[in-house]
Amino acid sequence: MLSDSELVEVLGIDIIGKSIKGAIVDTEKGEIVSGKKSTDTAEDSRPHKLISKIHKVVKKFDWKGPVGCSFPAPTNKGIILSANRINSAWVDADAEHLFTEITGCNVSVLNQTDATGIAEMTFGIGKKASGTVIVLNVGDGIGSSIFVDGKLVPNTELGLIEIKGVKIEDRASNSARKEEGVGKKNWAKRLQFVLEHYEHLFHPDMFILGGQLSKKPEKVMPYIKIGTRLKSAEFGRDASIVGAAYYAAKKQELI
Repeated sequence: MLSDSELVEVLGIDIIGKSIKGAIVDTEKGEIVSGKKSTDTAEDSRPHKLISKIHKVVKKFDWKGPVGCSFPAPTNKGIILSANRINSAWVDADAEHLFTEITGCNVSVLNQTDATGIAEMTFGIGKKASGTVIVLNVGDGIGSSIFVDGKLVPNTELGLIEIKGVKIEDRASNSARKEEGVGKKNWAKRLQFVLEHYEHLFHPDMFILGGQLSKKPEKVMPYIKIGTRLKSAEFGRDASIVGAAYYAAKKQELI
């Protein structure tokens, strides 16, 4: 058991497309306790490119301890299952083994939006929530994580569900809004349409909306009228770093 004075610090890393950022996290409090460090953008997201970037981030911290890494794809025991948002060469790759080997650290890898949800459900707005909670990361796409009484249902891809032949994230993501020049009130209508669809499928007790939407939620969320409780995420862009670090600490039995 940990003493009250003992900290469990884990390096949290977030892979964002072709670039990587990281920070040291106090996994007992869910707080970032260092400056953030990042890499420049790689030419592409092929494995050897991102493996090199991971190594550079770890070296920038001169880090020798545990690492948690959020990855923009579904994972199972560190193995990449599909690649809708990353180079297809990653499919079936053991990212956990590759990252551990290149860094010399014990690395735990999980789905990026699952990491986001873990941060919100453990330390953020969903901390005391029960029942079914859907966390949506609304940005370039729409990532999702689902929790039932605090337990994660891993690797959901709700943004890829199609309504009338159109993927939900192609209809209502922040990038779709920008590309089509949609105003905030009309974006709220699109999001409401999507959330109502999720209500009919999953009957959740709460939605938590993060990503770009949570930067200025007052400009959009008041115009979304649904029956399910709706909250804005608290962690913003730090969520996946914090969630990945916490996941690693739990997996490696540090807390």
